[in-house]
Amino acid sequence: MTTLSSVSSNQASPDGSAALFETRSVFLDDEAATVAFGYKLAQSTQRRAHATAPAAGLGAETVGGIIHLQGDLGAGKTTLTRGFLRGYGHEGAVKSPTYTLVEPYELAHCNIYHFDLYRLSDPEEFEYLGTDQYFESPNLCLVEWAEHGAGWAPSADLRIELCETDAGRTARCSALSQRGSEMLSALFG
Repeated sequence: MTTLSSVSSNQASPDGSAALFETRSVFLDDEAATVAFGYKLAQSTQRRAHATAPAAGLGAETVGGIIHLQGDLGAGKTTLTRGFLRGYGHEGAVKSPTYTLVEPYELAHCNIYHFDLYRLSDPEEFEYLGTDQYFESPNLCLVEWAEHGAGWAPSADLRIELCETDAGRTARCSALSQRGSEMLSALFG
């Protein structure tokens, strides 16, 4: 993984939906790099990453938060999520929730919910999923295709846009809240 750029700002996001605290990008040359980046992202969401004295071991308490994953079909969103879950000690299969809409991972120290809203035909359908409690702190939620739940899905703390290139993919990470900014600092720190 090689960091391509780092931009600090306090401006509106390109779609005008949220204040953009900071954006950083990283190049991921293959699937293994995407999994490794997901693992590192998980570490940035653990409470110890935000404390002055780090705790031992993985699977530590989470700071909670919502991460939106954006990118075309096959861009690596679920691959990144697999790495993220490995960072919290999950060793089982990680499947795309395309048909189930949400896959819950109830781990020893936290709950992680992986959403895929691609199949929602109307954003209002999100309200009927009955998942409000999933978005409560300290749970972590990774949401693919959040724009399909626009107006109903909670705002992101961190948005990661995966863009495929000939040589791999670029992950553009944008902090959209103070919590997201702290995650980004821990991720690229």
